[in-house]
Amino acid sequence: MPAERLTCDAATAAQTVAHVRALVPEPASVADAVREIIAGVRAGGDAAVLDYERRFGGSGQPLRVDDAELAAARETLSPAVRAGLEVAIDNVGAVARAGLDPEREVTLEQGQRVRLREVPVRRAAVYAPGGKNPYPSSVVMGVVTARAAGVDEVVVAAPPHPLILAAASLCGADEVYRMGGAQAIAALAHGTETVRPVDVIVGPGNLYVQEAKVQVSGRVGIDGFAGPSDLCVALSGDVEIEPLALDLLAQAEHGDDSPVVAISDDAGVLDALAARLDADGGTGIRVLVHAADSEGILAFLEGFAAEHLQLAGSVAEALAPRIRTAGLLLVGQHSGTAFSDYVAGSNHTLPTDGRGRFASGLSARDFRRRMAEVTIDAAAADALARAGVPIAESEGFRAHAASMAARIRQNPPR
Repeated sequence: MPAERLTCDAATAAQTVAHVRALVPEPASVADAVREIIAGVRAGGDAAVLDYERRFGGSGQPLRVDDAELAAARETLSPAVRAGLEVAIDNVGAVARAGLDPEREVTLEQGQRVRLREVPVRRAAVYAPGGKNPYPSSVVMGVVTARAAGVDEVVVAAPPHPLILAAASLCGADEVYRMGGAQAIAALAHGTETVRPVDVIVGPGNLYVQEAKVQVSGRVGIDGFAGPSDLCVALSGDVEIEPLALDLLAQAEHGDDSPVVAISDDAGVLDALAARLDADGGTGIRVLVHAADSEGILAFLEGFAAEHLQLAGSVAEALAPRIRTAGLLLVGQHSGTAFSDYVAGSNHTLPTDGRGRFASGLSARDFRRRMAEVTIDAAAADALARAGVPIAESEGFRAHAASMAARIRQNPPR
């Protein structure tokens, strides 16, 4: 299928973005079906999970994977795959640790001390999807990041596959469960006889998994809703076309609903890219946008808020400091998205569907919560009460006012 050709400038970029986003089909509603599965798991526990597993093609074997099976899975890895996973584990861990915020403390004018702390959740789950192929890389992205955050217990839920089990073992997962789909999310959120509930659930999955995460999000933390993956490549005339075409084709492997977009102010480079993509003969959403100038490129990129954004070539790379909405920004001819999917160290769990406008990729902070610790001495209490009492009284909260005023009476100013 030939790539669709569009044009835009800074004034029309929003309409062009809307057109491209509209090419992605609306997903069917599975809310009622997922709600029924969650209710079934809450009522039936392990038996319900196993029943859904058998009904939807699962093994029906015991939910918990034992240590012997994990060890055996590790032995099935080829040396090359194991070495690659170990590089990914090291790099993802280093980047995740770099993103941790140190504690900070501030002493304010009245004398009170406020310490800003980040504390890890106690128990987190990483979901790894099944489908056509296993995704050990998703296990790495979730488990290693949770470990870097300091989570006490990290569990993995996935349709069983030796690659998934081996990756979970290499990453140091505490527990592994052979379950998938909405029933797995329900078990992780609400618990069963075998599965203890968790505080946070992260990881990609199909529409049923994503809907289940949304429905349990009032009970547990989630990393966000993952729609179809996407890639936008902004390129200049001074690039080598072949690697960038392969980047777009690689992204298209995720499915026909995954849009791949290239934008440039150089018509010639888009013509060359179109010829290469059309020669591949694939299907899916492929769009080439000819922008009037660099400002038109920037306006489109900021509006599209790509999950993955590659900037290649002098004109495109100069825009890097001005990009604010990409889920992940990859700068330079050699910074292909596939590296970030596996071994670059950045996390590949990213906001999709333009959610980069307000959401971030998975990081250690998704497994931690911020907490303020306040220490108020007698002098500070006196000063703060004199400011706080009138506010509480203006809002009609007399007991609030009284609790502060009591400190004035106990600690009169000198």
